[in-house]
Amino acid sequence: MSIRADAMPPPASVHTRAPRRRTLALPLLAVGLLLSIALSLSLGSIPVSLAQLWQIATGGDAGVAGDVVLGLRLPRVLAAAACGGLLALAGALMQVLLRNPLADPYVLGISGGASVGALLAMTAGLAGALFELSAFAGALAAMALVFGLAHGEGGRTPTRLLLTGVIVSAGCGAAVSFMLTVANEQSLRGMLFWLMGDAGVAAPPAAALWTLAAGVLVCVPLARDLNLLARGDLTAQTLGVPVLRLRLAIYLIASALTAVAVTTVGAVGFIGLVVPHLMRLALGNDQRLLLPASALAGALLLLLADTAARTLIAPAQLPVGVLTALLGVPVFLFLLHRRR
Repeated sequence: MSIRADAMPPPASVHTRAPRRRTLALPLLAVGLLLSIALSLSLGSIPVSLAQLWQIATGGDAGVAGDVVLGLRLPRVLAAAACGGLLALAGALMQVLLRNPLADPYVLGISGGASVGALLAMTAGLAGALFELSAFAGALAAMALVFGLAHGEGGRTPTRLLLTGVIVSAGCGAAVSFMLTVANEQSLRGMLFWLMGDAGVAAPPAAALWTLAAGVLVCVPLARDLNLLARGDLTAQTLGVPVLRLRLAIYLIASALTAVAVTTVGAVGFIGLVVPHLMRLALGNDQRLLLPASALAGALLLLLADTAARTLIAPAQLPVGVLTALLGVPVFLFLLHRRR
């Protein structure tokens, strides 16, 4: 009796390659993030050597280089990394919530609400904590509006949430366009940079860092239920998952992550859309690994994009959202072509 070649078991290396890659994914991403932080701290109008960085890290006096790193670059680096992680984690959660690979943190209008709140604060001349509070309040208001309007017969289904979010986002976009039209020339440039994402005027990174840490710690224990939810509501309910409560928790967590990120660095697109896709292709769809890997990869990608934004045409700076869009569009088109 003959045995077909395609019926033969694959070699042992095929079985071990994927688990080995998944085991090494998080350490490799963490090392890459640390290296990108060192690179970002060293590049700029005042170059800082690795020896000086080590001296600063160990508490030594590095003179002007120490002041530049600690006073200017480090807060920006931490803010960019934290917000990249927040957006990627929120994107991974949204794609599970809506069971739609095209979902991202901005699809439910949260970014639009934050933009409206931020531009209102700029128009009123508010700054500092009042500006951040206004942007965060706008994001929460949009979240509440979407969640309230999406309720109907049969509950808040993924389709109803998605359509309601698109409508609310369109309304927020119209409000943003109106405020840009009537804004004075002095504040117009700042508004445009904020809308395109600008880590150069980022808020202090402490809130974003703590929110990212809390988000990962809360989401990882939910990973098993998220794996079941990704297979469908009926399967999840049959296996004992409280689907309605889990959906509400995911929505609130993803909305809070997005609101903090947008409040910190402005509207930065494509991180929450592309990064979960890349991690899913590389590591599979197990949320226990996908969620922390997406957070690390998002932090790495946004940090590298911000480093390029402030060094490519130095001393001028680009909005980091422009670079993420330039990177994200071809990557996403490649992913669509590959999946076809």
